Order: sequence, then C-alpha cells, then structure tokens
Amino acid sequence: MSAIAANIRYTLIPVFCAITGYTDKAVRRKIEDGIWIEGTHYRRAPDGHITMNVEEYYKWVEQGA
Repeated sequence: MSAIAANIRYTLIPVFCAITGYTDKAVRRKIEDGIWIEGTHYRRAPDGHITMNVEEYYKWVEQGA
C-alpha cells in the first residue's frame, strides 16, 4: 500500500478529530462557545454537515494562548 499526500482544506468532524486529537464533543463545544467561528474555522455543507477548515485550525493553533 502506498501513501497518498493531499492538501485537504475542509473535512468532516470525525476526520478532523482523527487528525487533531480533539473529541467530537470538544469540537462541538468550541463551536457552541464561539471559539471557532462559522465561515472561518468551519462551514456548513449544503446537506447541513459541519465541515472543519483545517488551514484555519492550524492558524488558530499557531496564535497561542
């Protein structure tokens, strides 16, 4: 099996959790609390699913506390 490298900008919450280590509950709490902003850190797909912006997540992490 060979590895596939991809630059993924948006991903569904379960994949985002696997990449970052956050739990589903923690992601949804950050959204509810307004820490992650709709249109920046996440968007809703036409079918209503929340898609996380991985690029903006990395920017958020690099900001520090």
